[in-house]
Amino acid sequence: MQIIQRIPVKEILTENSRQAIKDRLTSKYERLDKECQQLKFQQKKIERNYDYEQPDVRQRFVKEISRRQDTMKQIQFQLNQLDLLPVGEELKTDEVETIVELNEGDAYEETVKKREIVIKDGIVIRAR
Repeated sequence: MQIIQRIPVKEILTENSRQAIKDRLTSKYERLDKECQQLKFQQKKIERNYDYEQPDVRQRFVKEISRRQDTMKQIQFQLNQLDLLPVGEELKTDEVETIVELNEGDAYEETVKKREIVIKDGIVIRAR
């Protein structure tokens, strides 16, 4: 029998990977900030030009802006925590799906439960 399994990808923190993660998070933060600014602009434009039900329009825009600002706060927290972590720490950065072959008599724990991929500076060092 074949099953699809999600396997965590962990990255060993080095100075290079720390900077790469910072760059990735900063880029995501800036994109969300631009989206918030764009949403605010569109909200003002719609409120001025159209006869929509104002509270409904305002409420939808506020909800979308708030959702993005919450994500921005999480990113800021992650950036702060990243500075505190020591080099050599394992961080879960991703998950991938794989097909696992299961047969009768296989040890379930060894076959399914304890799988992970560990990378260091973009190179796989362990696939356990």
